[in-house]
Amino acid sequence: MQALCSPPIGNIHPCPCYLLFMEQATITIRPGSSDDAEGIAAVFLESAEYHAQLDPERYWVPPGETILGRYRHGRQHQTDEGQQGITLVSEVGGRIVGFIDARLERSPDSMHREMIYCQIVELAVSSSHRCQGIGGRLLRSAEAWGRQHDARFALLEYHAANARAGGFYQRRMGYGVAAITVIKPLAPEQLT
Repeated sequence: MQALCSPPIGNIHPCPCYLLFMEQATITIRPGSSDDAEGIAAVFLESAEYHAQLDPERYWVPPGETILGRYRHGRQHQTDEGQQGITLVSEVGGRIVGFIDARLERSPDSMHREMIYCQIVELAVSSSHRCQGIGGRLLRSAEAWGRQHDARFALLEYHAANARAGGFYQRRMGYGVAAITVIKPLAPEQLT
């Protein structure tokens, strides 16, 4: 997931793009539909390019038609039967500039208490519309949706090298580390 700019510190805003957006257009957050597929795919692919640069071993830019089809046909929520998901979009001047995918799920770990989580699967905002509070509004809207469906926690993951995302989620949005995911490349066994 790609994050937004850091919040202002006093009268100083650490993002140089802040000055470009002093006059904010009306931002609308609403449920996405199949008609939004092209706009969502454009923002998704921009985020994919960022992540592919961040970690080219694990991320790539999928074909645009694949992402377009996923959102056009409502396949973005790969959930088990009975689970729910939602896509919310952010629109400025009739153009999709950000989106969030969230779903409700339960932990598969039998040690965890039985409860519903609102998992944030994707969050992306077009680079031309960052630093305007769009990501925060999308995230708060998805959290509200989760609350309405009895979720007790929201959860998400972001790449460890994405310091901008860490600052956004932890300092600005109130998320805290609850688990650590570690990975290890598994090379094919070498025969000697």
